[in-house]
Amino acid sequence: MELRLIDTGEVRLACRVSGNPDGPPVMLLHALGESSTDWDAIAEELAAGWRVYVPDLRGHGRSDWPGRYSFELMRDDVVGLLNALGLDQVTLVGHSMGGVVAHLFAQAHPERVERLVLEEAPAPYPRDHKETERPDGELDFDWDVVTAVHTQLATPPSHWHSGLAAITAPTLVIAGGSRSHIPQDQLAQMARLIPGGRLLTIPSGHLVHAERPEDFTAAVLGFLPGGRR
Repeated sequence: MELRLIDTGEVRLACRVSGNPDGPPVMLLHALGESSTDWDAIAEELAAGWRVYVPDLRGHGRSDWPGRYSFELMRDDVVGLLNALGLDQVTLVGHSMGGVVAHLFAQAHPERVERLVLEEAPAPYPRDHKETERPDGELDFDWDVVTAVHTQLATPPSHWHSGLAAITAPTLVIAGGSRSHIPQDQLAQMARLIPGGRLLTIPSGHLVHAERPEDFTAAVLGFLPGGRR
């Protein structure tokens, strides 16, 4: 796996690249507080047939920590990253926070998304917001991201919801079932609002790809263009 530091225009993102150089591109977007390494097992499985790109989103890991954070900024970072990589179209797989980034990207740039996989991505409905206490010690992400993300998720803009109808890519919403803290009925509703969307539940809680990696990988491989390669 090759680590690249890529200037997207506003920030520099660390992006790990692996897999078949001639394979179709797939990009994996991690959750809040995670980094590209969270996807290692999944990236290894996909690398046999796809060209796999796994960035650290802004404020995380080895990417820049600029102190300015929002889902829209992360969405635009993905635009800059794809442009810098010379990728016109990509399959996006996003977990939790990364899933929100992914569906906002697919709303704003539908022509650039071939397939979309949203794993336990909070649906754009208002929810209670409780302050989270910063843990002691050094972190490998900027704690300011937590406040920014939680604030937006508590009161998401109305166009996040209405914009789901603008997504043109076939979309797989993966839910973790009753063990997840994400309201499962909202995930089902989100899948219905996305044209071509469908819901798959893998009972495992919020961390589907970590708790049930074989089932998650099988679901994604079966959904990606051309199926298993």
